[in-house]
Amino acid sequence: MSDQSTNATLFLEKRSYRRRRLKDALRLLPVVGVLLWMLPVFWPSGGGHPADPAPVAMSSAITYVFVVWVLLILAAAALWWVIGERGRAEPDP
Repeated sequence: MSDQSTNATLFLEKRSYRRRRLKDALRLLPVVGVLLWMLPVFWPSGGGHPADPAPVAMSSAITYVFVVWVLLILAAAALWWVIGERGRAEPDP
């Protein structure tokens, strides 16, 4: 006896699948933001040794943080807009 439910593949509609992946990307955005904001911690700070790389200016680090912040806001707005547009395009069951 073979059970067809074990051999059947799960079919997901393209629109709902993409919408779920967009929601996943929206949920992952804060994690990406935290990782990007932690990046300046690894930049050279200039040690006492002459072979150490030149330190990164504080103004460059602050500019980086605010640019990442603005890009995260724009990415979240774009993802939210796409999710909303796809939701309006789907017919009500």
